Amino acid sequence: MEPLAVGVAGMVFIIAGWVLSSPTPPSLRLSLPYLSGSLLLAVYAFLIGDPVFTILNILASIVALNNIRIAILKKS
Repeated sequence: MEPLAVGVAGMVFIIAGWVLSSPTPPSLRLSLPYLSGSLLLAVYAFLIGDPVFTILNILASIVALNNIRIAILKKS
C-alpha cells in the first residue's frame, strides 16, 4: 500500500473522530495548548514537506479554535 494512501486514511479517521465528538467539545484548558501544539506541528510538517500532516494539523488548529470559541461563548 502506498504510504500517502495510509496517511490520508489515517487523517480521515482522525477527522471522523473530531466530527463524532463535536457535540461535547473539550474545555478551554485543553483547547489552548492543543491549538498551540497543532499550529507548531503544522509549521513543522510544512517545513519537512509532509502534506498529510500539514493538512491534518491545520485542521486540528481550526477545530481547537472552534472549541475555544464555544468555551468562551459558554462563559458569557
